[in-house]
Amino acid sequence: MSLNPQYEDIGKGFVQQFYGIFDDPANRANVVNFYSATDSFMTFEGHQIQGAPKILEKVQSLSFQKINRVITTVDSQPTFDGGVLINVLGRLQTDEDQPHAYIQTFVLKPVGGSFFVQHDIFRLSLHDV
Repeated sequence: MSLNPQYEDIGKGFVQQFYGIFDDPANRANVVNFYSATDSFMTFEGHQIQGAPKILEKVQSLSFQKINRVITTVDSQPTFDGGVLINVLGRLQTDEDQPHAYIQTFVLKPVGGSFFVQHDIFRLSLHDV
């Protein structure tokens, strides 16, 4: 495969679609459809998870309902297999908690005419703990 020339549009479109689903409590469980049953990895605040079923368990275990999110920047790079590396920097507020900066990194792996999330790393940017 070769570098995907549409990597920036794919990255921005993915982020918009992913967070649109994740940030809607009634729809949140549907983010599992972005992941592979066996070939996806998530690291959420240092906790590593493999496969869509376990990722869904993690998503469903989150206690917050409401999310206010401000995306500062979306940086994307093409990968050599036709995929896309995406780094998101932003700020989010869950329920009535105070807002926190966060970083989330995704690797989209091409499969057929589409992509799945092969890697997902999420971390709040807390420096005072």
